[in-house]
Amino acid sequence: MDRRNFIKLSGVGAGAIALPMSGIAVSAEQLLDKPMDISYKKKLADIALNAAKAKGATYADARIGRYLNQFVTTREVRVDNIVNTESAGIGVRVIANGTWGFASTSNMTPDSVAKTAEKAVAVAKANAKFQTSPVVLAPVKGVGEVSWNTPIKKNAMEIPVKDKVDLLLSVNDAALKNGASYITSVLFLVNEQKYFASTDGSYIDQDIHRLWAPFFATAVGSAGFKQRNGLGNPVGMGFEYLDGREEDKIRISGASVGYKNSYDMVEDAAAAGKQLQAKLKAKSVEPGKYDLVLDPAHLMLTIHESVGHPLELDRVLGYEANYAGTSFATLDKWKSGKFNYGSEIVNLFADKTQPYSLGNVGYDDEGVPTKEWDLVKDGTLVNYQAIRDQVHMIDQKESHGCCYAQSWRDVQFQRMPNVSLRPNEKDISADDVIKDVENGIYIAGRGSYSIDQQRYNFQFGGQLFYQIKDGKITEQIEDVAYQSNTQQFWNSCTQLAGKSDYRLGGSFFDGKGQPSQVSAVSHGCPTTRFNNINVINTARKV
Repeated sequence: MDRRNFIKLSGVGAGAIALPMSGIAVSAEQLLDKPMDISYKKKLADIALNAAKAKGATYADARIGRYLNQFVTTREVRVDNIVNTESAGIGVRVIANGTWGFASTSNMTPDSVAKTAEKAVAVAKANAKFQTSPVVLAPVKGVGEVSWNTPIKKNAMEIPVKDKVDLLLSVNDAALKNGASYITSVLFLVNEQKYFASTDGSYIDQDIHRLWAPFFATAVGSAGFKQRNGLGNPVGMGFEYLDGREEDKIRISGASVGYKNSYDMVEDAAAAGKQLQAKLKAKSVEPGKYDLVLDPAHLMLTIHESVGHPLELDRVLGYEANYAGTSFATLDKWKSGKFNYGSEIVNLFADKTQPYSLGNVGYDDEGVPTKEWDLVKDGTLVNYQAIRDQVHMIDQKESHGCCYAQSWRDVQFQRMPNVSLRPNEKDISADDVIKDVENGIYIAGRGSYSIDQQRYNFQFGGQLFYQIKDGKITEQIEDVAYQSNTQQFWNSCTQLAGKSDYRLGGSFFDGKGQPSQVSAVSHGCPTTRFNNINVINTARKV
């Protein structure tokens, strides 16, 4: 699948441009080749660290990575493409003369690794001529030799390609039989085998797995065409996510609106076909003010754009202005200790330890143990997302553990961790959130969106829209998008469902930086209500 088609199908925008399919083409069997022996990884890492110190580095880290990808795409009754890639090498990052330097190589012989480390030091010394102040690193205690693995039950790389193709073609068949005119279904499978070592005394081996199984269905009728994408989520899990356990299926007023910790892709495709036919017949929304009840698979994107991005410290400081923009949540607002981000029930937090999440790892790409921390507490802005060389700028002494690089050849930098909305302490249901709504709209699934460069003014659409009348979901409607700004929106939050309704959504290809890199990140939340939000009709001409 070429880049243009991927962008068209997925709508992931800038992230898709940097789709991490670099590496050499390999067979599916080669994806299962035994990784490099850990003792040899340690030997190479020590060569890099020692060579860097010998040339004057005051700090050095080495990341040995093997990055495996498998992408399977189908269209209606045919297989479009199967791509298997492998990329392996080492990246060495150093501080010399108070300045960062970085170099990488795919030639992992001892001599090549040593020369790469020396090159990184030379880069740092050259950069030092332009450095106005030295790098300040928050201290990290070395953890010695440790390992961490995504707790998978089924390694997706071990599942035969035929079984994957059969699954996707069954998905397509279910959608077509139930009302879809066209459908594309996809499997994205990722395995990162990463080894990190640093002069702080850490030797960390991690085996990380991620999976995404989207589909994109279209129905054509007398009213034109309608689209409905899959409601499954990208996850930090193995192939067991596609087992589709009954207890993980989310139904509200009889409507199939999502899934929790497993996904029945065939069932979702069949529902999509029926819902597409309903979309073709559904009445168009009347513009106006509505109470919105947002499903987690929808709200995750609003969290990503209006909370995750504006609270990245490098964006706040202006480092991302040329590519991705800045942030309305400036340092003066945080320093005041009184900046009202949302209503008192809004508690937003960052956490790279959440099971099944895309960002779940034991250690970040600086060797910092991952953790949870608050960003917005009881509606007030309390923190940002920052890494070792940033936290001193916000008067903190400990990295938040959210540093990441998309591959061994890319230098690591601050990336968004999982950013989530805490559920209600009372374990109330989604139906409880809906029952007090007299005139509202229920929205499920992520759709098109637009948000300004400071992540403040925005507009969001979705996949499925249902009218809410007198506390109950009624008919399916169409052409819905809502407009607000970040503060106004989060201050309109009036009710949250509880822990049992809490679910993770996510972005598999989140772009940032120059040169651009992509990362994968999840966002958890319960079904949530927002009162008196402006809704427009996307089908009407202005």
